[in-house]
Parts: sequence; structure tokens; C-alpha cells
Amino acid sequence: MNTTALIQATGLNTHYGASHILRGVDFTVGQGQTIGLMGRNGMGKTTLLKSIMGIVKPSGGSVHIKGQVMTGASTYEIARQGLAYVPEGRGIFGNLSVRENLVMAARAGTRGQRDWTYERVLDTFPRLAERLNHGGQQLSGGEQQMLTIGRALMTNPDVLILDEATEGLAPLIAREIWRICGVIRESGISSVIVDKNWKHVTQITDRNVILVKGEVAFEGSSDELLSKPELLEQYLGV
Repeated sequence: MNTTALIQATGLNTHYGASHILRGVDFTVGQGQTIGLMGRNGMGKTTLLKSIMGIVKPSGGSVHIKGQVMTGASTYEIARQGLAYVPEGRGIFGNLSVRENLVMAARAGTRGQRDWTYERVLDTFPRLAERLNHGGQQLSGGEQQMLTIGRALMTNPDVLILDEATEGLAPLIAREIWRICGVIRESGISSVIVDKNWKHVTQITDRNVILVKGEVAFEGSSDELLSKPELLEQYLGV
């Protein structure tokens, strides 16, 4: 086991009823790394993230967070280890204002760090600063995505997991989300990014993992992946 890894999933198997979704997946996130998780729809990406976060219980294999066994732990216990999860569909509190969504999440990180303050989040997301008193349900899809990422940063995480970063967003808003992903990387927070736009993903990732039918079909750097257009075509349908 790699004791320096923030996340190390080994041999993960996950079932939904009789359906075998993950089949012996190994997945590692190191300190300060940005990892791209790719694959067509239905290949197991979200299931892998949910298995790591304790939302879905693996049927086999192990999950270590910072060297500690967390396989099958509750989601809140895993979050306390410094993981912040931005789910597909965003999951903001629509009956709370933008300000309330952010302030309720504010806390120090696992090392006592408070690098991401309320003020820093608003500086990073100026659109949110203009809508502090709006209810979550009044925001556009792009604004909701910004709010969800901002809320996750308010927990001062060690790892930010972003599922479907720009799905359904207008191109202008999507560019803003990619800018923010770059800011997060520069801040030293490790991240896992799921998105269908491999061109943007590979611009900011250190390593990329492609899942095919619940198994790792490729793992390597962005340069390695981009040098193999046949893999992009075969696995991502480019």
C-alpha cells in the first residue's frame, strides 16, 4: 500500500444488485495531483467515485484514505478525512441563499488550514458575489455548479472530486469552470475530474484513467494519452 497516497482504491468491485459494475479497479490520488477520470456513459466512473466516498458500499477490494482503511465507512467519516465531493446534478440546497449555502460548509481542513475563506471563494466566483441573497433554486445551472464547487472549497479539502464538471453548461460558463479547476490545482488541492471534454481535462491533469465496462483500460499522463489517438477514438468515441 502507498502510505503517501491521499486516496488508494485497490481491487474495487461494486455491484448494483446482480449487476457487476466495478471489476477490480485500482485508483490512486497523490498529494497535489489532478487526475482525469474518463470513459463513455455507463462505464463505472460515478460508481467508482461513490464507492470511494462511501455512498455505495464496495463488494470487494479496499479503500485507504491517507493510509487508513476506510472501506465501507460512512460518507461523513470519509468527508472528515478531507475529501469533498461535487456530485453530478450538483445537490445544492435550493431553499437556502447563496450566502447560506457557503457559510454552512465553512470549516478548517484536516491540518487546521483555512486557505479557502468566504472572501476567497467570492473573489474566485465573482458571479456568486452578485447573487448572495438569491436562493439556490433561482440560479442558472452554471451558477449552481459554481456554488457547489465553492461550497466544497469552504471545507478546505485535501481532495476535491468533481463529477461531470461542465455537463449541460453553456460554452462560456464551461470555460469559467475550467478556469476555476486551474485555480484549484494551483492552490495545491488534489482533484479528480470527470468530464466528457477530454481536450480540456488533459490540459490540467497530471494523470488520466479511462474506465471501460468497469475496468481500467488506460492509465497514464496526458502526453501519453494524447500521443495515442487510437485510444481516444476507441475508448472515448472521439
